[in-house]
Amino acid sequence: MSIKATENPLDLFSSWYAEAGQDSNIKEPTAMSLSTIAEDGGPDVRIVLLKGFDEAGFVFYTNLESTKGQQLRNHPAAALGFHWMPLSKQVRIRGSIESVTDAEADEYFQSRPKESQIGAWASIQSQPLEGRLTLEKRVAKYTAKFAIGKVPRPDFWSGFRLQPKSIEFWLKQPFRLHDRVLYTREVPNPWEQKRLYP
Repeated sequence: MSIKATENPLDLFSSWYAEAGQDSNIKEPTAMSLSTIAEDGGPDVRIVLLKGFDEAGFVFYTNLESTKGQQLRNHPAAALGFHWMPLSKQVRIRGSIESVTDAEADEYFQSRPKESQIGAWASIQSQPLEGRLTLEKRVAKYTAKFAIGKVPRPDFWSGFRLQPKSIEFWLKQPFRLHDRVLYTREVPNPWEQKRLYP
């Protein structure tokens, strides 16, 4: 079996993503590696969750003052990696970064469980923590503060959209002769595709 390339890589990604979501062996199909550019110019990587995608790009959310938030604002380029091992499939995406709108961030924040909303307020993400008790006290503080009514989105919490310039699809094959299809685009031009050696 080889990759059945489509004219638009978002169609192929949507198909693979749906397949990953239906596979009971994949516990978190939205999990993706996010690689950013650190202040020393080197790469920095961690796992985040995809919260949406369309023709405009791939969306995820974070504390803007976190390490990744600062890196993305200072160096607005990144790469994403999905590895759905049970399906023997991998997707690599590179592109530029833009902030989501306040309306988008508000809508997503309100869709989160209240405990997660409070956690966003309580965590000074990526900063040194004296001990677990300090965090628990902050959680208690904001739980009391927002005991009644909606929890507003903090100004320091929002999302980013990666606008893809390249998307590569990888399908495992016997003897490491894997199938690879690379799509590239310079907006507003259409996507170009080519197959790569394993």
